[in-house]
Amino acid sequence: MTQTPEKYTTTNAGAPVESDEHSLTQGEAGGILLHDHYLIEKMAQFNRERVPERVVHAKGGGAFGEFVVTQDVSAYTKADFLQPGKRTEMLARFSTVAGEQGSPDTWRDPRGFSLKFYTEEGNYDLVGNNTPVFFVKDPMKFQDFIRSQKRLPASGLRDNNMQWDFWTLSPESAHQVTWLMSDRGIPRTWRHMDGYSSHAYQWINAAGDRFWVKYHFKTDQGADYLTQDKADELAGSSPDNHRQDLYGSIEKGDFPSWTLKVQIMPFDDAEDYRFNPFDLTKVWPHGDYPLIEVGTMTLNRNPQNFFAEIEQSSFEPSNFVPGIDTSPDKMLLGRIFSYADAHRYRIGTNYTQLPVNAPKAARQLGTYSKEGSMAYRFNDPSTPVYAPNSFGGPHADTSQQDGKGWEAGGPMIRAAYTQHVEDDDWGQAGTLVREVLDDAGRERLVSNITGHVLNGVEEPVLSRVFEYWSNVDAELGKRVEESVRSQQSDSAPSTALGATTPGDEAEKV
Repeated sequence: MTQTPEKYTTTNAGAPVESDEHSLTQGEAGGILLHDHYLIEKMAQFNRERVPERVVHAKGGGAFGEFVVTQDVSAYTKADFLQPGKRTEMLARFSTVAGEQGSPDTWRDPRGFSLKFYTEEGNYDLVGNNTPVFFVKDPMKFQDFIRSQKRLPASGLRDNNMQWDFWTLSPESAHQVTWLMSDRGIPRTWRHMDGYSSHAYQWINAAGDRFWVKYHFKTDQGADYLTQDKADELAGSSPDNHRQDLYGSIEKGDFPSWTLKVQIMPFDDAEDYRFNPFDLTKVWPHGDYPLIEVGTMTLNRNPQNFFAEIEQSSFEPSNFVPGIDTSPDKMLLGRIFSYADAHRYRIGTNYTQLPVNAPKAARQLGTYSKEGSMAYRFNDPSTPVYAPNSFGGPHADTSQQDGKGWEAGGPMIRAAYTQHVEDDDWGQAGTLVREVLDDAGRERLVSNITGHVLNGVEEPVLSRVFEYWSNVDAELGKRVEESVRSQQSDSAPSTALGATTPGDEAEKV
């Protein structure tokens, strides 16, 4: 019988290690010797085991899987991985937005829904959330929004007064905050939530025709939510509940899946649509642009190493493939720079060379990027390091210029989007309250808002909170104020109370 070779500890360079237990000392009681290189290696490596956590979406988890196209959308896009019957390996990462690495999975917070498709035309990344809208519509305000959700510099504590101060001074946040404070603010698990591109993107077909598109990943497990009481309980007893649930379900072969559906807007519709279709705080009504099925995403493989494959994974909306491009969405245009820049800071100049981020399915790789920290991928020495060149180096594919983009011009200004007929910050939030939520859902919304506001929100912010919700819906604002005022005499600080029920209603506008 063949014996399994005995495994020995080695240094990072592969040399055998003399001891796993004892440092090299000058005699039994002497000082530790500096030339104990393995001890130094262990200590230095340990001190550097952590890369900086993500400044946003720090806490999360993920898994690998496969995307299969089940329908024909070739009339809208020439993207190879979206052609009928195509199968593409992919990676998904889910996360909370505001919390740090050790924060509970069940805080009331939007959830990140980031996807990487390892296509033959290069990596395509889709960086979204479990909500179809966002808090702000201009990247100038994004950093301030995130800071308002983080911690105070003096106490190191999160502060609801700071959050509501920002929200009530930013009326465009109303739609997203209504989602956040409703049942949808705490999904039962990552498997039981939908994912959205939120942004509008551009699809281009083989003929060069252009379309605007929004992505909707609908959970096949059924949308479900946690009560606030249950979420608070899990935050203490099982803070990694969502991470544990995803890993455990895949481990036992219960593979979660999502059906991708898209909304398609004809290119010319955008110019005179009733509101600006590139405003990230708005949804496109399904009655105007119904959902079209594309395919199925199934997660069926857990990472072998969480740090290497999830913590070091990078997702960036600048990763496009032929047939997909950007839109005039200001937030998207800002994110196209910020994500890649954040990765270069967090995990290094050559982060795309890490196996989890590398374009491993791409038919070819012809980049002139070179050197920098931790570079290990390099071109053949005969390949020139500059372009253009006369010696056979890669050159741009000018055919990719055809058919994408949009007309833009005018003076350089700092201004909001041009107003369309129905552009306002409150309308869609009010419709969500009145036409999507039922009576029980509205009751829970009032309760959730009340509990959150009672936990530290003070004047003058408090009065603006009542005005904010009255602008969303007059009756809702009245009920929130009555609920808060009636409980203000309580001495003990309150947390958000509320119950939730499963359900997934289409947005009505």
